[in-house]
Amino acid sequence: MSTALQISTSGSTQIWTINLADAGNAITEPGFVSGLEAAVDNANGDNTIRAVILTGAGKIFSAGGNVKEMADRRGMFGLDALDQRRAYIDGIQRVPRALSRLEVPLIAAVNGPAIGAGCDLAMMCDLRVASEKASFAESFVQLGLIPGDGGTWFLPRAVGYERAAEMTLTGDRVDAATALAWGMVSRVVPHDELLSAATELTARITKNPPHALRMAKRLLQESRTGSLESTLGMAAAMQPLAHRDDEHEQRIAKWRTS
Repeated sequence: MSTALQISTSGSTQIWTINLADAGNAITEPGFVSGLEAAVDNANGDNTIRAVILTGAGKIFSAGGNVKEMADRRGMFGLDALDQRRAYIDGIQRVPRALSRLEVPLIAAVNGPAIGAGCDLAMMCDLRVASEKASFAESFVQLGLIPGDGGTWFLPRAVGYERAAEMTLTGDRVDAATALAWGMVSRVVPHDELLSAATELTARITKNPPHALRMAKRLLQESRTGSLESTLGMAAAMQPLAHRDDEHEQRIAKWRTS
């Protein structure tokens, strides 16, 4: 697994750390993309994992793309238009596709600036806890670009259309306090308490049965794009499986004696 994404495990929670501080934790790095895909597949296949925390090494969550490579026209940024289109599909767009198939809850611990594709990466997570030093910017237009990684799909679902439009069309930065007021993050904590706050949140999640957690997350994902009928149909199919899970039986038995 790539060193661009460091993985540690504590109980039933994994911590994924973007380990590219010298490159602003840029998520366009090939090693990060392949490492993330492998981490998703590993977590999906391990029923002992019930939640994941995603954070960045150093002082920044993620600067998104590698602007220096853009300026130097290196890597994918030196390709012609048709090849660059393919490079987006085969590169950074693999990130939202990978995270969309992650079965366990994903919590972003935003330790600093989340800029451009880094902001979008945070929005791809199920929940976000922010350090007081965190900030968010959908800054693509300030470089004459557009969100090429699905940001226009994720951001409106996190903050609503009008606030997403303001962020996308101005590129302006939003501080942690504003992000909290807008519902972009669930809480803001002192910087030194960020990981402990994220871990406390995952503890409240991971105390619940793993199969129920994975199915509940899948239903939440379905509700983003599916109809009421499709969500109800999926719930009707999943619930009988939950009823026959051993942990459900244990929880019911405990409830009876409490």
